[in-house]
Order: sequence, then structure tokens, then C-alpha cells
Amino acid sequence: MNIQTKFHGVQEINQDDIINFPSGIPGFLEEKEFYILPLEGTDLFVLQSVKTPEVAFIVTDPFVLFPQYEFDLPKEALEKLGIQTDKDVATFAILTVRDPFEETTANLQAPLVINQTKKIGKQIILNQTPYQTKHEIMTPQDQGER
Repeated sequence: MNIQTKFHGVQEINQDDIINFPSGIPGFLEEKEFYILPLEGTDLFVLQSVKTPEVAFIVTDPFVLFPQYEFDLPKEALEKLGIQTDKDVATFAILTVRDPFEETTANLQAPLVINQTKKIGKQIILNQTPYQTKHEIMTPQDQGER
């Protein structure tokens, strides 16, 4: 099937790879189906709405940027997503891309958790956590190296 995307134009996608977010994503509750497209040459991806081309989020694996990042999934989330093993899980953080890119932040307080086997996703809001919605992805030291 073909979909219109925000960043990649028209893309042919495999319908079996569509990820269903039964509850939508906060702020986009009507958007239930998404597809993940890589941003070539980066560790970034686009979580693209299948229905609405303008709804697309730049996401990344938070464990690449923040190796110490960890959280426990609430039991309710495990059940809703049908997660049986760690191998079922893919986790993404939504980025707020800024200009210059060095000021881009990651939302670690509300990761996207996807059951890769069942193609079901949910944005999990973490409570009682040190994580925030805007963690800088580059430290001043990183910025000096560029």
C-alpha cells in the first residue's frame, strides 16, 4: 500500500508493518496507525501516521543516546501491549528537533513502547521519575567536538 509522508513523499509500505496505537498518542488521539521509516545516515526514525501525512514524529532509540536510561513498565502497559518477553519490546523517545540541531531534546518521561511482535504501541507516561520531557541529546562537550 502507498502512503503520503511528511518527509519522504509517497512511500510504499507493507501493511503488516503498521503499528496500531489503540489509544492514539497524547495530543493525537485520532491517529491510531503509524509506520516507522528510517532517516538515512542517522540513528533517527520517523514515526509516520498512516492516515495524516502532516503527523510525523522524529524518534530515536533512547538507550543509544542515554545508556543509563531505564524504567519499569507498569503492569497495565505490559498487559495492554501483550508483552511476553524483552524481545517483544522496542522503545523510542520522541525528539523535539531544534535549529541548531545541537539544541534538540528527547522526551524521556513519555517513551513510546511498541510490541514488535503484535505491532501494538503506546506512549507510556512515567510518574515518579527523574526523567523530563526535554533532555538535551548533546552535552556542551559533545557540541564542542562537532
